Amino acid sequence: MAPMTPTHAPQLEQDAQDPGLIRLSGHWTLKTALAAAEVLRGVPDKLTGIDATGIELLDSAGVLQVLRVAHRADLSEDALQFRPDHQALVCTIEEVADDRPKPKRDFGVLAALERLGVSVHATGHNIKALCSFLGENLVKGARLVKEPRRFRLTATVHQMEQVGLDAVPLVALLSYLVGAVIAFLGSTILRDFGAEIYVVELVNIAFLREFAVLLTAIVLAGRTASAFTAQIGAMKAREEIDAMRTLGLDPIDLLVLPRLVALLLTLPLLTFIAMVAGLAGGITVGAFDLDIPPQMYIARMHETMEVRHMLVGLSKAPVFALVIGLIGCLEGLKVEGTAQSVGERTTSSVVQTISLVIIIDAFAALWFMHMDW
Repeated sequence: MAPMTPTHAPQLEQDAQDPGLIRLSGHWTLKTALAAAEVLRGVPDKLTGIDATGIELLDSAGVLQVLRVAHRADLSEDALQFRPDHQALVCTIEEVADDRPKPKRDFGVLAALERLGVSVHATGHNIKALCSFLGENLVKGARLVKEPRRFRLTATVHQMEQVGLDAVPLVALLSYLVGAVIAFLGSTILRDFGAEIYVVELVNIAFLREFAVLLTAIVLAGRTASAFTAQIGAMKAREEIDAMRTLGLDPIDLLVLPRLVALLLTLPLLTFIAMVAGLAGGITVGAFDLDIPPQMYIARMHETMEVRHMLVGLSKAPVFALVIGLIGCLEGLKVEGTAQSVGERTTSSVVQTISLVIIIDAFAALWFMHMDW
């Protein structure tokens, strides 16, 4: 790089009559930024104006340096003077620069109550939207009875494969391992009382009533609800759903109902598979850790197992399927058209689905307990 000549170097001079007015000259560019920074250290404390009409060559780096000094001294626009051919660049830099102060978060009681109110209002709005979406799907689902041609059998079977068949290995493996863990923990406590055989009842009741359907619903909430939101959200971002409406097609019939029907059919089946896998995990622990022969374990299980426990678990599966499908599809339809919106809605879908599934399961467990079922 060629050495900088004295005439091209950034220079600063104070006005003889007004010491608060400085005059800038030379080249104020990216190449001379370091020299300009040294020159600007000589700015007087009480700065009243900046005359930059003497600057011969100016770029964005020089403009930013000058504006930074002006903003620090709280100068008005009239106190800054640039050459007419530099004015367009200065105006562009001023529009791009964001000198707004960063918002300060208030940690007081009133601010906390305000944030709580906003969250409660948003939650109420989401519940209202979910109930409205449920009603719309019920009406259009009932319409399929009168107009069965609207039902998309091919799309429903395809969704059943993705939602149900592809999830069988994961659901079975997790249920088997959780069943083994429950049996192992139960045996650790019951061994002190010499009642290890009651591990059979523990695993049976736990998996038939709660763990099988809850594990299956949580797995599908993370796996299927996110997929529904991402698929429908991507279509919303590419304006494919608007194109469907333009062609006179109903997105609920095409996109939502096949997914809901697939979930309603496959989630009870997956729950039954999870029950069998969890019981198999208990048998494994009983055979290898508790010295209970499989024949004896199965005989005990046959004697103590009650059908009502399995019916209680299976009765919650359609409700969870409806929650997973509705929230996943609704969040996808809320996408605003950007990739960031798709990611935010997908995250919201998973969080809402898992939270609502656990809340409903807790209330259902209390209700069935009080009903003595």
